[in-house]
Amino acid sequence: MEQLALLLVLLLGALVSVPIGDRFGVPAPVLMTLLGIALALLDFVPQVNIPPGLILPALLPPLLYAAVRRTSWRQFTANRRPIFLLAVALVFVTTVCVAAVAHTVVPGLTLAAAVVLGALVAPPDPIAATAVAGQLGLPRRLVSILEGEGLFNDVTAIVLYHIAIAAVVTGTFSLPGAVLEFLLSAVVALVVGVALGWVADKLMDMLADATLQVGLTLLVPYVSYVLAERLHGSGVLAVLVTALFLAEYATDPDDVLMRLAGHTFWDVVDTLVTGVAFGLIGLELHHAIRTASGRWGEMLGWAAAVVAVVVLVRLVYLLPATWLTKRLHARRDHDEDIPMTWRETVVMWWSGMRGVASVALVLAIPLRTQDGAPFPDRDEIVFIAFGVIMATLVLQGLTLPWLVRRLGVQADTEVEQEFERALAIRAARAAKQRLKEIEAAEELPEELSEQLVRRAFDIGVRISPELGDEERREAHRQRVTRLKRLRRIQGEMLSAARQEVLAARSEAGADPEIVDRVLRHLDVRSLR
Repeated sequence: MEQLALLLVLLLGALVSVPIGDRFGVPAPVLMTLLGIALALLDFVPQVNIPPGLILPALLPPLLYAAVRRTSWRQFTANRRPIFLLAVALVFVTTVCVAAVAHTVVPGLTLAAAVVLGALVAPPDPIAATAVAGQLGLPRRLVSILEGEGLFNDVTAIVLYHIAIAAVVTGTFSLPGAVLEFLLSAVVALVVGVALGWVADKLMDMLADATLQVGLTLLVPYVSYVLAERLHGSGVLAVLVTALFLAEYATDPDDVLMRLAGHTFWDVVDTLVTGVAFGLIGLELHHAIRTASGRWGEMLGWAAAVVAVVVLVRLVYLLPATWLTKRLHARRDHDEDIPMTWRETVVMWWSGMRGVASVALVLAIPLRTQDGAPFPDRDEIVFIAFGVIMATLVLQGLTLPWLVRRLGVQADTEVEQEFERALAIRAARAAKQRLKEIEAAEELPEELSEQLVRRAFDIGVRISPELGDEERREAHRQRVTRLKRLRRIQGEMLSAARQEVLAARSEAGADPEIVDRVLRHLDVRSLR
């Protein structure tokens, strides 16, 4: 019961942290981490009791799926080189550097155990980066790269982590075997992701109901993750591939209710699961405090050394990587989204916060090796890892908004508005073209035809009012004013109708199912 109460507190905090964060300019994930830390310091708050093996499967699939819904396969292919340099190469470099320093400064830490530490602190958290960066009005190219890095670096880090764990537990390591395992993990994940995406697409058509389709989207990421892991593939990569497949191919332009319901549903899931995940990060401070008992000085020194390595390696790596990507971009006709100035590179460097994946991996470290001996230096690894997570997430998360304002790195609103206008023109032209096809097949009255032409034009003007000339814009404004008045009155009429239908629920002999069906009809009518 205590664990349930704690979960409810975190869920409530996840909701409340959003408006509080918006009001004070503090990212909601950072607020939830601070709330978790505050709860961890209270004696009456129970310690989190979640099996380590359930943390990654429970939290990552919905968070990854929700993040992928905000992007597209085209963005990933356009940014393939910077994403590879960050999500694969940088994870390897960070793992090696952290392992080397930890093996040197922590007495008795074996090299394999040091690699475990390096792998679990190497990947910046995709949820922290996008949640924080997305609220700051950064250029879309930076947000795209941060999203791509955060989504794909977990694949590399988790595979490295499992290889290192196996080396520690069994006491053996084979480089060719590790490379083969890495490649097979990716291949299995790709096959599972595409296959499950295809099956889910067919099921979407079969269900043909928004409620059932949204429910299926909740199951799909979990099934993809568990199935891939069961087949010794990368669950994270499988979820990403499945989500990208569905975003690319399982899109019906006329399924309006599914899009509206799905968007609302996944916004709720994203908010709640993200809040719980970062709240758990703060609550897990119990482990670090208990581990450091009596050794605060030396263990804080070790943690500080690893934090410095993690932060500095990212900066030292980003400078030449950005230069190299820009050179490749200049030589080839690709529209990659890359940092174009040193200011954007600095913001990208400071956005490398660690979070959910690192916590889940550190808690999943086995207690004992294959021969029954305690996992070497597990307590030290746990403390150092939490030091890195807290330092990067809280320090960088709180100071990133200030850094962005100080450097003046903001999105180009003119480019975004121009793209919006271009889409509005395309939408209006598509509507007019379809109208011409209908007129060729059907005989329409002249008055109706003229009215439909105006409505086709209005499709574009309503998206981007700047499309019309002054006379048409004025006419559009007048129509909008009339439409708003019409919708206000119609809304009040529908409100009265809904109130009357709801009142029938308490009447004798009323069938609640029929009442709800009528109410649903009125609710859908209100959306039109």
